[in-house]
Amino acid sequence: MGAKAFAVFMLVLAVIGLLAFGLLDKSEEAIAIGDPAPVPELTDLETGEPASIEDYRGKWVLLNFWSSWCEPCREESPDLQAFQDANPDVAVVGINLEDASDKAKAFVSELRLTYPQLRAADSRALRESYGSVARPENFLIDPEGNIAVIQRGPVTTEVLDEKFAPAVSQ
Repeated sequence: MGAKAFAVFMLVLAVIGLLAFGLLDKSEEAIAIGDPAPVPELTDLETGEPASIEDYRGKWVLLNFWSSWCEPCREESPDLQAFQDANPDVAVVGINLEDASDKAKAFVSELRLTYPQLRAADSRALRESYGSVARPENFLIDPEGNIAVIQRGPVTTEVLDEKFAPAVSQ
C-alpha cells in the first residue's frame, strides 16, 4: 500500500471512529437512569388517536421501541408478552418507529401482542430524546416518570428477570 492509499485509509478510519464515538456519546448524554422520561407525541397504532406515556403515570412502564423489519424486535416480542402476562401491574407499551401502519399492525397481529401499541408522531425526535441508536431498545420508567432501566438492544427472559423484574418489585 502506497503512502497516499495509507493516508486515505487512516482518514476513513478516523472518520468512522469519530462517528462511532459520537453515536455512543450521544446516547449516553441523551438520557440516563434517574432522568425524567421524555414524553413524545404519540398516537395509538390501531385507532390513530393521541396517546401519551403520561397515561400510565403511577405505574411501572416498560417502553419497547420496535420496527416490523427488525428481526431482534420480532425475537424479543414473545418474551415481552410473557413479561406483561406475568406482571399485570407493569404496563408494557410498544412504540413503533418508522413503519407503514399496515406493516406495523400486521407485526402486532402475527405475534399476537396484547399490550398497548403506540406510534411516534416524529420517530427522529423520539429517537433523539431517548438517545436511541438502534432497534430494539427498552426503557423501564418508574411510577413517578423517571428512567429506572435502560436496555440498548433486545431483551430476553433472562434480561427481563435480572434487570427489569427486580426494579418493579422494589
